[in-house]
Amino acid sequence: METTADPAQSGIQLGTVLSFIDIAVDALAAAREEIDALNVYPVPDGDTGTNLYLTMAAARDAVRERTADAADADRAATFEAFTRGALLGARGNSGVILSEMLRAIIARIAAAEAGDRNAAVMVEALRMATEASYAAVGTPVEGTMLSVCRAAAEAAEALLAGEPEARSRDVLTTSAAAARAALARTPDQLKALKDAGVVDAGGRGVVVILDAAETALTGRMPPKVEGPHRIPQPIVAPGADFVEGGPSYEVMYLLDAEQAAVTQLRATLAGLGDSLVVVGGEGLWNVHVHVDDVGAAIEAGIAAGRPHRIRVTHFADQVAEQARDSFGGRAIVTVAAGPGLASLFEGAGALVVRGGPGHRPSTGMLLAAIQQTGAAEVLVLPNDPDSVRVAQIAASTAEADHGIRVAVIPTTAQVEGLAALAVHEPGRSFDNDVLEMTATARHARQGAVTVAAKQAITMAGPCEPGDVLGAIAGDFVVVGSDLTQVARDVLSRLLGGGGEMVTLVSGAEDDGGALAEECAAWLEEQHPTVDVVVYDGGQERYPLLVAVE
Repeated sequence: METTADPAQSGIQLGTVLSFIDIAVDALAAAREEIDALNVYPVPDGDTGTNLYLTMAAARDAVRERTADAADADRAATFEAFTRGALLGARGNSGVILSEMLRAIIARIAAAEAGDRNAAVMVEALRMATEASYAAVGTPVEGTMLSVCRAAAEAAEALLAGEPEARSRDVLTTSAAAARAALARTPDQLKALKDAGVVDAGGRGVVVILDAAETALTGRMPPKVEGPHRIPQPIVAPGADFVEGGPSYEVMYLLDAEQAAVTQLRATLAGLGDSLVVVGGEGLWNVHVHVDDVGAAIEAGIAAGRPHRIRVTHFADQVAEQARDSFGGRAIVTVAAGPGLASLFEGAGALVVRGGPGHRPSTGMLLAAIQQTGAAEVLVLPNDPDSVRVAQIAASTAEADHGIRVAVIPTTAQVEGLAALAVHEPGRSFDNDVLEMTATARHARQGAVTVAAKQAITMAGPCEPGDVLGAIAGDFVVVGSDLTQVARDVLSRLLGGGGEMVTLVSGAEDDGGALAEECAAWLEEQHPTVDVVVYDGGQERYPLLVAVE
């Protein structure tokens, strides 16, 4: 992590470390739900991502409080605030381990002397982080964040051994890549992961943090996963024993104690349960253990020193809540205006109700569809402005009379429904799924091309039967005589505000999809950087529907 004129010798700069902290917190916030969903080991309580984020955020907040964003912040005081903030704010098994990793890394950076090569400092910091984390855990298990961190450290050491002149950016790039590879191997190392079809949650968190470090130093973003990204859903059979006979409680507390007393505490707690992690030093420790006898775990802390901030979590409560979310299921009910659109929605797992001009669904039809899903949670995509209120009444009835949790995503066009469904994540919390789908639908700029059936006055002027009309967000903005020209006009207006992807949905009156294909060819020529997707929607009255995202 060097940012000064002589990167090989000048030391890792405080500004670079502060940049890493901010990037890491933001990255963990973005990955939090994904990591929570991966959490099946040691207890599937679905909070690893949250714990890692809260731990890192606590460290960042401690730094901000100490430095007050001062440009001349004291380096030693900032590092001390960071490590202490991580220690005090560590949450859960993974958070406590992360705090110890960060403590070891910062300790090595802080101890760097003039003449130390930054690459060597980073290699040693990663090695120390690995050693500290393994030492902190009562019974280290491979296939977890420990082995991912070790793989990163070993790759960094191998790089420097083979290329003595390697820079610290090379070290971080290599270690981050090794961590990603190690994460992919975790299901082969831990049966619980393979059975659930996921990688290790804590290991994924380590990858996020190393990617953040690489970004802070190089400015490069981590490699993206090809194809559509989905929050994972671990494979667990209904009625399975989530805890598998393990301890019933998680006990955490901060402890004021001397080193000698902590050594005895480790031995005592190891005999009471598992997932033991004790980190810290200089009289302040963070203790984490899974036990059945909560009182004995706390009494052991009292015998060692002064325990405080004691937190006790009953796994059964967490697991029961997760089980309700997982096994109750979440379903999508959507209104489709054509057979092609219906196939698209059904292919994405939605239950489809027929809609469109002249076929708008009733409250009863939508209520019946909601009940038909058999799900505990249902999201409704009305995809038509006149159907939004109908959907809301159906949702209220389903909640009041049948106890089904229902939310209506207020989509007013078919293409908005497609956009919302594309970001639906079954592994995400219900409220966050609603927020993400709603925001995506609102940000999708949508338009359409149709043919006037009668004389009328529009925003674009008068029209006669047979005129071609171009609409944007439900308002007619173009009146013309040629379908292709009007369609291009609508596309130009929609792309005037920028856009990365255009979705074209051909209607029943678009013979063989010719209009959609002509528009796709025009977009390729006029807007070569825009991705174009063409679907056969089969909707009536609208030869073309358009969305820009």
